Amino acid sequence: MTGPNPRVRSCLWFEKGGGEAAAFYVTLLPDSRVETEWLLGGDAPMLIDFTLAGAPYQILNGGPHFKLSEAASISVLAQDQAEIDRLWEALTTNGGEESQCGWLKDRWGVSWQIYPRALLDMQGAEDQDAAERARQAMYQMKKINIAALEAAFQSN
Repeated sequence: MTGPNPRVRSCLWFEKGGGEAAAFYVTLLPDSRVETEWLLGGDAPMLIDFTLAGAPYQILNGGPHFKLSEAASISVLAQDQAEIDRLWEALTTNGGEESQCGWLKDRWGVSWQIYPRALLDMQGAEDQDAAERARQAMYQMKKINIAALEAAFQSN
């Protein structure tokens, strides 16, 4: 858990809309909150400090000079299919885009990885042939389907 003023935060550069994005993000996961909005002229905050599932983040509404890309993403380890489905729906609605292997972009262009703990368990299994079957099944997916991963893992 972070303290009231962590020394290190991941900063996401937005052209605009960072306050709206942060307010939305903190509704997705427990232990999340908007901490501070820094108004530096104008009506919209220029900097927004927030915590997402205990991890400190910052959004800078810095204008069009830099673009978000898949080179940085927010990675969420989901506990079950219901959590994957809920997050996937929330993040792809209103202009988000699905990608491959549990990756997506939300409507602001932030990349996310939504993957299940079950996948990590399968990849760490002693039976590496089964792990490879699960991995190959994942390569065919957009949103991760745990039941399909488990079926591939257990097939011969």
